[in-house]
Amino acid sequence: MTFTEQLLQELAEAGGRIVKSGSGPGLEKWPSRVAAARRSGRVPETKELYGGWRRGGYEIQLVDVPAWRLVVLEPVPVPSRLARPHTVVRAMQNEPQPLSLTKSAQGRALRLIQALIITAAGQILTSPSRHRARQWGSLSSRSRTEHVATEKELAEAKKNSWIRIPRFDYTPSERLRFVLSGGQPHRASEWADTPARSLEDQLAEAAQKVTLRGEAAERRRLDEIEAARQKRIRWEAAMEEARVQYAEAYRVRRFEAQEAAWRHATRLAEYVSAVRTRVEAMPPGQAGTQAEAWIGWATARVERLDPLNTPPRLPDIPEPRADDLRPFLGHWSPYGP
Repeated sequence: MTFTEQLLQELAEAGGRIVKSGSGPGLEKWPSRVAAARRSGRVPETKELYGGWRRGGYEIQLVDVPAWRLVVLEPVPVPSRLARPHTVVRAMQNEPQPLSLTKSAQGRALRLIQALIITAAGQILTSPSRHRARQWGSLSSRSRTEHVATEKELAEAKKNSWIRIPRFDYTPSERLRFVLSGGQPHRASEWADTPARSLEDQLAEAAQKVTLRGEAAERRRLDEIEAARQKRIRWEAAMEEARVQYAEAYRVRRFEAQEAAWRHATRLAEYVSAVRTRVEAMPPGQAGTQAEAWIGWATARVERLDPLNTPPRLPDIPEPRADDLRPFLGHWSPYGP
């Protein structure tokens, strides 16, 4: 059994993931061993072998090739002329210099964009409802060459430290390059004319990437909507619980206030009783009518202050303000999730 066969068997028995630990030369050889296994041609076409350093050792994984990588792409037909240009293409045609391309490259570039839009119809480039998943692409036709600094540039750069001499010179070219940026990466993000392969032959890959990125962005958008919905549900539950706790805290405060009022009334009643006893012990006529009036007023006052003189009932809970609920919300805001 070869080393690669042994490694693949070990991965299959371990569920597709193993970690080689230890130290010394044996551990350090694993990156080159994994690279050799990839080159051996024994890794199944539907699998990919990965290796990388992780905490605890060198991790090796055998994973399924993404389904989109196994799809046989149909060539994208590029129109020979723009008989019925798409709205996007028509808008570009009305610009003074579409895509900032040379005039000789503009027609071909617009036909490529027309083909890409039609192929990706119903996906991100043409669906205004999916603005969150918008793709940004650009076409250019510049050739880059090493810049040779002139004597004047060298003198200016020597005299002024902020002057930077450009590394490259860019000149118009008939070769086109398409760059797709943003979104989740799948295939390469750049396609260009080469001596062996024109951009037309690579357009199917670009169209697939637009579709894949659009689908990924749509899933992400729906996940964000669901996450926001779940967050609002948790916030509403927290608000409902905060209202329950607020109501209970309000009842407790009223209960404690009633107990304090009862104790206060009890002390006052004891004082009024002591005054009455003292007045009654005085000789007839000494206390006078003022004492009797005071005792009558004080007794009535104590009766009004004593909560035991009215039947007990749960208090009406006032509508809480945002700041009233804040102590019961933890990390949540009373104004929204």
